[in-house]
Amino acid sequence: MSTDDDLLTLAGKRYRSRLLVGSGKYKDLEETRAATEASGAEIITVAIRRTNIGQNADEPNLLDVVPPERYTILPNTAGCFTVKDAVRTCQLARELLDGHRLVKLEVLADQRTLFPNVIETLKAAERLVADDFDVMVYTNDDPVIARELEQIGCIAVMPLAAPIGSGLGIRNPYNILEIIENANVPIIVDAGVGTASDAAIAMELGCDGVLMNTAIAAAGDPVLMASAMKKAIEAGREAYRAGRMPRRRYASASSPLDGLID
Repeated sequence: MSTDDDLLTLAGKRYRSRLLVGSGKYKDLEETRAATEASGAEIITVAIRRTNIGQNADEPNLLDVVPPERYTILPNTAGCFTVKDAVRTCQLARELLDGHRLVKLEVLADQRTLFPNVIETLKAAERLVADDFDVMVYTNDDPVIARELEQIGCIAVMPLAAPIGSGLGIRNPYNILEIIENANVPIIVDAGVGTASDAAIAMELGCDGVLMNTAIAAAGDPVLMASAMKKAIEAGREAYRAGRMPRRRYASASSPLDGLID
């Protein structure tokens, strides 16, 4: 958890946890509940096109285990491949959640790679911002596109670390660093994290947070991995704030040499 002087702010609301988690891919709702609690996350992303949050009255409701009174629900447009579908999905979420404005936008290019279609993403972002949504946006790790999305008015930019569900970790750390250093909105790594060290590296780079789902849900013990991710995010953030020592090519004595007896 962040201290009171180091909170994550999104759409005017402040959060202690910098770990955002997904709600899919678990074996059942009880595992979803337990892993979410273990993660310490306060923001839970929900795939509106794949998850029941009240639109199907005769099916189990995710909101029974991640209630909106306790968590900030972040509807996302997972599974959308067009601007039209993404915008419609966000509008549905706003209706289901009583005027909820905070959404996570993703417009995918194809089923195989699940890479973002950045052209369609830019168009959808413009429409949603104009429609008074608070848009957090999934994109590639291109610093130019990240800047464009910020200029459109997205409240957070979410570059991928690696392909969705791949678990490969951050493939292009210098691209992520370039995005961070030139951003005036939170930068949250989204997709590709595989284990706790990946999350810590993202935070050590200076990311404002990390969003993950598969890394927790597909672990051998999802609840234990959720706990590990919580600690990794906290440790990475503290390391970033502390400032790491400079790298050196050669050894450097850890104790001073002054005063040694010849």
